[in-house]
Amino acid sequence: MKIAIYPGSFDPVTSGHLNIIQRAAKIFDKLIVCVMVNAGKKPMFSQEERVDLIRRVTADIPNVEVDSSGELLAEYAKRKGSCVVVKGLRAGSDFENEFQMALINHKINPDLDTMFLTAESQFMYLSSSTVKELGSYGVDLSDFLPQEIIPDFQERIKQNR
Repeated sequence: MKIAIYPGSFDPVTSGHLNIIQRAAKIFDKLIVCVMVNAGKKPMFSQEERVDLIRRVTADIPNVEVDSSGELLAEYAKRKGSCVVVKGLRAGSDFENEFQMALINHKINPDLDTMFLTAESQFMYLSSSTVKELGSYGVDLSDFLPQEIIPDFQERIKQNR
């Protein structure tokens, strides 16, 4: 069984993230979407809330599992029996950072490869940070977030004001 891991902070999971999940799930027998800890970010949603949001938007994709971890990705992948990390790329600037991380992960876990999926054109500009900023101005989020989680996101924006 070919198991891949799609790691990220997913704060919140965007339509661009969901697109990568849907496409990667068609390629692998099992795709683990893993909410990872990013010490450089202060998340809007807790790790448990992000796992819940992702589970809700992927409920119709049978080979997707959602998890969270605070360990190194290379070690997590080894523990889960995964040989591939899936990373979505929006622009050339994403590649430089992700390529460096792929090399580090492969150094730590030589059995781990990274597969890059380019974002579809309508998602090239989309990031969780952009969505948060747009949401704070009351912009219609239907092109940016999965419909199932827009109410959760809007409620969190209200709470943070």
